[in-house]
Amino acid sequence: MDFSPAAADQTVTPQETGAPRRRNLHRFANPGRFLRLAARVQPFLTAPALILTAAGLFWGLFLSPADYQQGDAVRIMYIHVPCAWLATAGYTGLAAASFMSLVWRHPLADMAAAEIGPVGAAVTALCLATGSLWGKPMWGAWWVWDARLTSVLVLFFLYCGHIMLIRAFDDAERGARAGAILALVGVVNLPIIHFSVQWWNTLHQGNSIGITGSNSMDGRMLWPLFLSALGCTFGFAAIVVARLRAAVMERRLRGLLMAQAERAA
Repeated sequence: MDFSPAAADQTVTPQETGAPRRRNLHRFANPGRFLRLAARVQPFLTAPALILTAAGLFWGLFLSPADYQQGDAVRIMYIHVPCAWLATAGYTGLAAASFMSLVWRHPLADMAAAEIGPVGAAVTALCLATGSLWGKPMWGAWWVWDARLTSVLVLFFLYCGHIMLIRAFDDAERGARAGAILALVGVVNLPIIHFSVQWWNTLHQGNSIGITGSNSMDGRMLWPLFLSALGCTFGFAAIVVARLRAAVMERRLRGLLMAQAERAA
């Protein structure tokens, strides 16, 4: 992928992209086109993230009722549950970018995976930390080797492994390929996380919210949790897009400086 200033205004032709599916995927491989699109999308991610997250957390922490069993300790779920959701959703996005990189060689896919990794690792760490804070009053221990907790810890290690692996090679392309393979292998952990409370007898409570069937959560708790999760999802996407924009601009600037150095030599 050419990140030089001259390439920023070039378009990708059908001959360069091949099949129609690849042509659609490579429309935004052009750095200039991607930066223009990302600049337009960024406000529509950031504003809802701030508004929805603030509304959901205020509603959940100060206005929603306490749980009849857990008391006020249940309020930590308005942070913990969105983080848990984004930990797995973020890794799904990381795996999807890795798949696009390996199969279609999409130029931005490797960069997207590299920028998703640190955000996903931070969210997963926050999920583990808030889970420990929630578990202490409920279970009497900061940590237990529960199936759900252990599988989320493995997810955190997968994020960290991907971050380190893509930087472990002098050749950036080799590092990206190795990281993509690790990301796809790690997908096997996602169903383990989701079904761990059903497959094993664990301390972690089962799912209170389901797509099918009735929900066991009071609506006065469910709505602020929904707002918080939706706001955090927008926030995750906003951070990844901002990081990806910065990475593209950094690479373009590096290419410009190298071109100037070659002309001066």
